[in-house]
Formats: sequence, C-alpha cells, structure tokens
Amino acid sequence: MTLDFYSPEQELFLPLFKEKQIRVFVKRDDLIHPFISGNKWRKLKYALIDAKRNGQDTIVTFGGAWSNHLLATACAGATFGFETFGFVRGDRVSNPVLAMCKLYGMELEFVSRTEYKHKENLFLQRFEHSNKTLFIDEGGYGPQGMKGCSEIIAELKQNYDHIFCAAGTGTTLAGLAKGIADHQLDGTLLHGIPVLKGGEFIEEEMKNLNAPISQLILHTAYHFGGYAKTSPELFHFIQEFVSKTGIMIEPVYTGKLFYALQDLVQKDTFLADEKILILHTGGLTGFLGMYEQFV
Repeated sequence: MTLDFYSPEQELFLPLFKEKQIRVFVKRDDLIHPFISGNKWRKLKYALIDAKRNGQDTIVTFGGAWSNHLLATACAGATFGFETFGFVRGDRVSNPVLAMCKLYGMELEFVSRTEYKHKENLFLQRFEHSNKTLFIDEGGYGPQGMKGCSEIIAELKQNYDHIFCAAGTGTTLAGLAKGIADHQLDGTLLHGIPVLKGGEFIEEEMKNLNAPISQLILHTAYHFGGYAKTSPELFHFIQEFVSKTGIMIEPVYTGKLFYALQDLVQKDTFLADEKILILHTGGLTGFLGMYEQFV
C-alpha cells in the first residue's frame, strides 16, 4: 500500500521575520492529499498497513461532528479498500464534513458525550464478535500514529533550531520528538501549541507513547478559550495571513499555530539568524464550520 505525496519546505518572506532577522519555513503537509491531509495520512499509514497484513477489512474510529480525522479515515478506507465506521460525539447533526464521510462510504453512529468517553466499550459492544475490525483511537492517537509522524524529520532538507506544531492528542508532537531524538538533533527545540484549554495534558499523552520530552516546550496560552473556540482577533489574523501568503489555514488548529508563532516572534523569543520550521498539519475542512465569520 503506497501513496506518493508532496510536502515541500516553503520559506515565508514576511516583514516581521525580516525585521527580527530570522528565517521561517513551512512544512507543507497540507499538500499531501485534499482529504487524507497532513498529519492525518501519517497517523493512519501504519495502522492501515498492519490492517492489510492482518486481513482486517473494517476500520472503526471516533470524532466530533467536524472531525478531520473521521473524514480522512473515510477517504482512506475508500482509497485502500476498507469499510469504515465512525462513532460521532454528540447529538445527530448534518454538515458538509459528515456528508463527505458518508459519500466515501463511512457508516456513522451518533453517541452521547458520556458514552463517547468510553471508546473501547463502544467498540466492544458493537464489534466484539468481529476479528476483522481495527480500532483506531480519536485523532489517530497511538504508537502507529507516532511512528508515521516521526518520519517527518527524515524528510527535512535542512536542520532547524525550532520546530512548531499544533497539538490536539499529542500524537504528532510525539512523533516529531521521536524523530528528533532518532536523528540526534540535539540543537533543535520542539514547540507544541495545544489547541485545547489545559493543554499541559499533552506532555502526559506523549509520555504514554514513550516519546522523549527533554527538548519539548509547550505554549499553552494560545487556545483562545478551548477546542474550536475562537475570537475576532484570531479571525483577523487568519484573514491577514492567508491574503499575504496564499497558504490556507483554519481557526481550529493551524490558525492558532501560526498566530502563536507570530506572537512569539514579536516578543523576541528567537535569536537572530535562527531557522524555524512550522508544520502545517492540514485539516482545512475545519474552515467550513466557521466560514460565515469570514464573509
């Protein structure tokens, strides 16, 4: 099972970066695939390879009503020959993301937020008699997801002083941390931008995956009130950034990520001549849930 993809390192030439005498690059994982985009492909890769090897034919996973992970899993299932099933958190709703999941053939079941907290129980109740069904946690969290994300470091064309990434479950950060350690990049600091309130938990999730954290810095002040919470300031930043760079970002993950970097640059966090990489993790369909804020 192979999928060729394109994810270049693109330099950003913005006045602020020139003023502060730093160089900023974007790892364009958003270009990997329109729907299995960014870290979603990387987190699904080894789970799907193992499923094929083990003769499993159905993928079961979890997400909210606007979940990029659900959509990526549905598309990957259709692409690589798997049936897909998604447990959706909350009341039954209709929206463009769920419609695309269904179009790709995913069966959806809405469950209460209380039931959703017990994902393994939901899986066992529904699929306990099937040995051909694979459980993938919300957001692709797990060792296989970490392994896929660790490969980002090997792709880089140059070394960086700082690498930035948004964090939801901590899987992508864990993979980056592993890749940095595997390649002995002792001079590289890894910066995580949790998009949920109380993002300190990300460190524990990374430890649970046995990821090294000695070079990790978590910036927990850029959640804008919590997951999928926003502000007029964030919307204004996104509008300015997209119009000046041609790189699409959205309010849930990448908007907060790029905002955090800009704020830290303005606060003189970095030394002159340092090189910074920011990982664009894709997930641009998150824009659809808030598009009215931009019209």
